[in-house]
Amino acid sequence: MTKVVLAYSGGLDTSVSIVWLREKYDAEVYTVTLDVGQDGDFETIGERAEKLGAVEHFFIDAKEEFVKDYVFPSIKANGLYGGKYPLSSALSRPLIARKLVEVADKVGADAVAHGCTGRGNDQVRIEVTVKALNPELKVLAPVREWGLDRESELEYARKHGIPFTREKLYSVDQNLWGRSIECGPLENPDMEPPEGVFKWTVSPEKAPDKPEYVTIGFEDGVPVSLDGERMDGVTLIKTLNMIAGRNGVGRIDHIEDRVVGIKTREVYECPAALCILEAHKDLEKLVLTPRQLRFKETVDREWGVLVYSGLWCEPLKEDLETFIENTQRFVKGWVRLKLYKGSMLVVSRMSEYSLYSKEMATYSVEGKFDQSAAPGFIEIWGLPSRLAWRVCKRTGR
Repeated sequence: MTKVVLAYSGGLDTSVSIVWLREKYDAEVYTVTLDVGQDGDFETIGERAEKLGAVEHFFIDAKEEFVKDYVFPSIKANGLYGGKYPLSSALSRPLIARKLVEVADKVGADAVAHGCTGRGNDQVRIEVTVKALNPELKVLAPVREWGLDRESELEYARKHGIPFTREKLYSVDQNLWGRSIECGPLENPDMEPPEGVFKWTVSPEKAPDKPEYVTIGFEDGVPVSLDGERMDGVTLIKTLNMIAGRNGVGRIDHIEDRVVGIKTREVYECPAALCILEAHKDLEKLVLTPRQLRFKETVDREWGVLVYSGLWCEPLKEDLETFIENTQRFVKGWVRLKLYKGSMLVVSRMSEYSLYSKEMATYSVEGKFDQSAAPGFIEIWGLPSRLAWRVCKRTGR
């Protein structure tokens, strides 16, 4: 008999998958649920899995591991895809894959399974990571392999006595770093998202009339405090999600290029993520040289694409992280943000590694910048361009 470890959310797709795997493969099904900050009723989820025939259910509180080993590296890399998406779901998938492999090894399973469809990115992220960690494991995707549409899936659930609530209008994925909302009316990119899709953020119009300030402290490139109070990563992110969300900060609506080649309209809520990433980038500008910053922009962009594309175990990612990690020894200090009706502005910053010199930058007579050196610098700086321009004019090219 095949032993299969299923990533189980408690929703319709994975609930149907338990029964389907037992029916089609005569499988012993083990289920795994991770807490990465989605605020689920995990006791009920475990009971549901066992009622549907799971041999054993594994619940793993992975919030601290998620923040330390996945979110923090993303902060250091200014992890954004398409310049807007903070990689929230993309960061949790390799962790889920790792736990599937660990449980499979524990119970002696020869396969793992997930509830992803063939249209999304998560199938790629989970399967590529599983195969990297254990090439011997078979990966099953019941929803994709079965080819069921939503109505057929509901009919299967009714036929097999699988309990389900009324079908939700939207598909939501949530963890500490962000909340993604898809499907339903959101599939029309020419329509504004209904207010009902948002849970973590108030509309900017209903946000407080008075600005709220928050100061984020960093050490070695990761946030360690809010307004001077030291916090562990999980608490800090939760707290900042609440603070920024009540000021209408954190909503994202953009067109995204999926790994499978299609464009989709994606809506996210990432209050803490957007605040921390903005503050982190600003602090880097204060402490890194212009050449470090320019090169790191390229490195960060490539790192984000690799993670979004499911290549968490790609050697290039580790190579990039070596450079990123080396730059972060200077990223220590604080950044103050002003939050007001959906807007977020950096208003001040400080670091012991600051490369800013008021004496050099000031326009006052006390400034120490030697302006007499400027003409010679300009002459040499522009020489290659002037010579090339003359050749172009002379040759007409």
